[in-house]
Amino acid sequence: MIKKYISSEILIGSIPLGGTHPVRIQSMTNTNTLDTKATVAQCIRIIEAGADYVRITAQGVREAENLANIKKELRKAGFSNPLIADIHFNPAAAETAARLVEKIRINPGNYAGKRASFVKAETNEKEYDEELERMHDKLLPLIRICRENSTVIRTGINHGSLSDRIMTRYGNTPEGMVRSAMEFIDIFRSENFNNLVLSMKSSDTAVMLEANRRLVRELMAEGISYPIHLGVTEAGEGEDGRVRSAAGIGALLSEGIGDTIRVSLSEDPEYEVPVAKEIIKIIGGDSGRAADVSSPAIDFKTREKRYIPEVISDESGIFTDETGQVFTGKMLTFTADPAPHFPIGSDEKIILNPIFNEDDPVKLAIDAGAITGKYFILRQADGICISNNGKVKTEKLKEISFSILQATEARITRTRYISCPTCGRTKFNLQEAVKKVKEATGHFTGLKIAVMGCIVNGPGEMAGADYGYVGAAEGKVHIYRGTSPVVKNVPEKDAVNVLLKVIEKDQTNL
Repeated sequence: MIKKYISSEILIGSIPLGGTHPVRIQSMTNTNTLDTKATVAQCIRIIEAGADYVRITAQGVREAENLANIKKELRKAGFSNPLIADIHFNPAAAETAARLVEKIRINPGNYAGKRASFVKAETNEKEYDEELERMHDKLLPLIRICRENSTVIRTGINHGSLSDRIMTRYGNTPEGMVRSAMEFIDIFRSENFNNLVLSMKSSDTAVMLEANRRLVRELMAEGISYPIHLGVTEAGEGEDGRVRSAAGIGALLSEGIGDTIRVSLSEDPEYEVPVAKEIIKIIGGDSGRAADVSSPAIDFKTREKRYIPEVISDESGIFTDETGQVFTGKMLTFTADPAPHFPIGSDEKIILNPIFNEDDPVKLAIDAGAITGKYFILRQADGICISNNGKVKTEKLKEISFSILQATEARITRTRYISCPTCGRTKFNLQEAVKKVKEATGHFTGLKIAVMGCIVNGPGEMAGADYGYVGAAEGKVHIYRGTSPVVKNVPEKDAVNVLLKVIEKDQTNL
């Protein structure tokens, strides 16, 4: 009999999380945290859009201290929603914020040490254990403060921001992410502190899916449980960002994993909340659904073998492939709810045929991504044919189908873009930068280009990108090839052209 995982219940401010409670929604401000008025106004827009929790960056002690003013003004305005402080690199900021807000988010990869340099950090067992002890010592003040103030801690492990020590031993892999999480969990448990939330995020939906599955298996083996927060990092914007988020988050919610979610879009944060609500609606938002983690692990060594799923068209009841030939094979036809029982191991070509009745193309894209994305992440389905009885018709259905394949990296038909959702650390207009980068590079095929607001998300969390446009300082941008900066401190007005020249030079030399 398969063992089931149900997360424990904790209280974040006045809003409970985990257990049998509904899946909660959060978003994050992108204002300057020292600008109390602007941050409060954006918090209110996020809350009124339907978010349960609001996250605010606190990159320094001054920003952390100002959380008190932000919280005071929100309470004065009649909003009691819990606030979360987002911390990177700065234990002093975390310790200050932990006295003021209901939850702290820290990243094990950069809380107790410098950010990853992507240099092998070979350590023997003694050195490895000594570093763990140093991490333990650095965390003790935060644990004490959080215990005294009933503050929740989220350990946010992001693919690409693991420590050099972890990456040397386990690689930038789902296994490495889980090992990082378990090290921190062991420290917290040794101090009898269990007011924890866990997250394993990536811009690669397969890495996200596998890391969370592995984490749940590990927790079950240890006989412990904590609420799990889900999100696809650097999802981007527009339809691509919505579909990528829906595919990754929907895949895990469909397996019963996830207690709180955040959709990360390079747009105003209040626009993230309706997407999150739609994912929960189409998949089912009741927490306490026991997670079935019996599915086999994703084989990352073989998943990139030739796999070209088709987009099938439904014209007047006649299914045709991309060449116009009548399709022959097994068509799995199903309504949006429930998702199909997939005949694993079948030798027959299997095409997913979800049927909707939707007039809104945005909702349709989210729903289709959430329901079908998992099967393309796992490389199980051979194609997709979206049918719709509403106003969204043939060409748009094809476009959404290709977006799902692109988002799950099952089939790449255009340039892939990943971009962070911005926050108070961003020193330039990231939304405008994303549009300019897309306009300048959209004619390339098969590249992955990242647009990142600061060094927290780049270069590490743009793992796998061919090129990066990364905020360095006020109005300055670094241009990356892979994880290496090739042109530094480019004025923002020139950065897109410099990026384009780097790509074009590389393409010429192929």
